[in-house]
Amino acid sequence: MAELKDNSRKRISKPLKDNEGISRREALKTIGVMSAGISFLKIPENEICPPAFNAGLSSDALRQDPILAEAISQLEYLTPAKKFIVQRRGNPVLPELPDELLPSIGLTQETWKLEIISDPESDSELGNPFTIENNNALTWSGLMKMAEKHAVSYLHVLSCTNAPKPYGMGLWEGIPLREVLWQTKPGRNIRRIRFSGYHNNDPKQIFQSSLPINRVLEEIPGELPVILAYKLNGQYFSHANGGPVRLFVPGFYGNRSIKWLQKIVLTNNHQANDTYADWNNDVESPVKTCAKFIKVPAEVRTNQMFAFTGMAQVGLLGLSKVQYCIMPADEPPDANDPYLALADWRDAMILPPPANWGSDLPGGKLPGNLMQIDRKTGKLVSWPLPNTIVHWAASAKIDIPGKYDLRCRTIDANGTAQPMPRPFGRSGVNAIEAAKITANS
Repeated sequence: MAELKDNSRKRISKPLKDNEGISRREALKTIGVMSAGISFLKIPENEICPPAFNAGLSSDALRQDPILAEAISQLEYLTPAKKFIVQRRGNPVLPELPDELLPSIGLTQETWKLEIISDPESDSELGNPFTIENNNALTWSGLMKMAEKHAVSYLHVLSCTNAPKPYGMGLWEGIPLREVLWQTKPGRNIRRIRFSGYHNNDPKQIFQSSLPINRVLEEIPGELPVILAYKLNGQYFSHANGGPVRLFVPGFYGNRSIKWLQKIVLTNNHQANDTYADWNNDVESPVKTCAKFIKVPAEVRTNQMFAFTGMAQVGLLGLSKVQYCIMPADEPPDANDPYLALADWRDAMILPPPANWGSDLPGGKLPGNLMQIDRKTGKLVSWPLPNTIVHWAASAKIDIPGKYDLRCRTIDANGTAQPMPRPFGRSGVNAIEAAKITANS
């Protein structure tokens, strides 16, 4: 199937004098649409945001559309750490282990230890393996000593391959894993790295993932490092969020960012050795670009403006637009147009960077060691940032009573419309989302 390209500029509807005698689908062509944003952060045009992301961001626009301004005011960029969605896995459920048990299984700062060894089933060589037996496993105090020199932080969304919405948008802090690996004196025959966390001391419950060794030891320009993470939104990890230390692998879904990290294995095995791959998932798939709703009214009044908001996950292919369409619920999409390429899509407003990044951060300010800030200008290197989210908003009105489906989608930086170019399941959810609206007279 060919990639779906943005055709929103090609569809021009002729104005109708009135709605008498026409279908609701035809009437939707006359829906009043007005999108606007709020000036969260005054950014000179072309410095952080390209002009398309600045259009309409003025106090005048807010005065003209107070309903939308109110909806935007309720958005918070960073998900509070306590509100991150937590995957319930294990028997007993690992995030719910009682606090009094954590010291005995090495899941407190005082008892945490990380082993780094060579794969006993391959010929990989390590000159200085970190093991509990040799009394040189990495401890929390050793990690914090390294953090004094090597700590970095970056913004990144956390999504599950098969979950409909992101688990949360976070500010992650840690030290690049390579800084620790080099201390183990890696030698020959190392092609891949495998990592696992605590799982009830039951081999059948081990959850592990892996990466090519080059992804840990180097990044292409602009890429973020794999880190041993110990803070989320400036706070040390809770046990539920993977504390005291978890791995964080940017650019991928959360199955790679192993919680309760306790063991790393260097191997000459070139194949992925991931629990999630064994469960019939594509673990090599990078984060996809897609749009989701945050708040949509269930009922609206005809001929009255209403606002709705959402987030867009910005994946490998970037983001150029967020769009929405409103269709009668009782008229299903054309069977020959499964991805709604021919729907009457309208552009939503993509919001600029917030002045207040979230309630977890002191004063809502980002830390000085954020990797996505240009050190020369003190500004974000780009907007939107890859592998993060942006908020979007729009307002519209419906003229004819009835039940409707409100849908949203993204257009990536290549001009390809969601869910293309990778609409497959088990590689990241990016189906076009729909919200139900009832319009009453």
